[in-house]
Amino acid sequence: MMRADVLTIFPSFFSAPFEEGLLGRAHKKGILDLRVHDLRDWATDRHRSADDEVYGGGAGMVFLPAPVFAAVEAVAPPGPVRPRMIFLSPQGRKLDQQLARELGAEPWILLLCARYEGVDERVLQGLPFEEISVGDYVVMGGEAPALVLLEAVTRYVAEVVGDPDSVRDDSFSGGILDHPHYTRPEEFRGLRVPDVLLSGHHERIRVWRLRESLRATLRKRPDLLETARLDAEARGILDELRREFRGGADAK
Repeated sequence: MMRADVLTIFPSFFSAPFEEGLLGRAHKKGILDLRVHDLRDWATDRHRSADDEVYGGGAGMVFLPAPVFAAVEAVAPPGPVRPRMIFLSPQGRKLDQQLARELGAEPWILLLCARYEGVDERVLQGLPFEEISVGDYVVMGGEAPALVLLEAVTRYVAEVVGDPDSVRDDSFSGGILDHPHYTRPEEFRGLRVPDVLLSGHHERIRVWRLRESLRATLRKRPDLLETARLDAEARGILDELRREFRGGADAK
């Protein structure tokens, strides 16, 4: 089980995602204890302000430190068990499969979603937030990145995904991309399912999937092969594919 607290000024952003799909089912079953908190509940003025203008001038607004500190102290008061605290920021460590797996082992995470120009720097100086980014781009706020992180992380929480093999075989889990997938019918608009997948021969299917995973990685993300964990069989297949590519063979 994992507990995830989200601090945001737009709590309704999370309503539908927490009710649908695997995330919603896990929430309803109690496998994921998902709690969304409105930062404005800890505002100190009658307008329930969570942000203000930037000192020194310039465009945009910045989250006030007081509501953030008060929210963290209320949601996660000092004690023997503390959440891993994450601020969704384009300046942070890039979210990847390894980090998702690492966070999925945490019993409790707390996510801070900012808007506008971010948060007062004293929030990051005074609270143990680690910054995590979902990519080298800027979006309207931290809510969408928080959902991406939750989707990626909760796949590693026990019982969230029915078949653990589907998580183990995800793209990036072994350092390479996933192989192609097919379902019924066997032929659709002149395109057939590869015969090997209909053969029932498990070893041939395994080798085909490995080859196609390597082929996809070589075509789409060759940079991943620099650090991928490949055994002797995979390295041999990769060498064959590289010769095909150099020879101009059809990579599809």
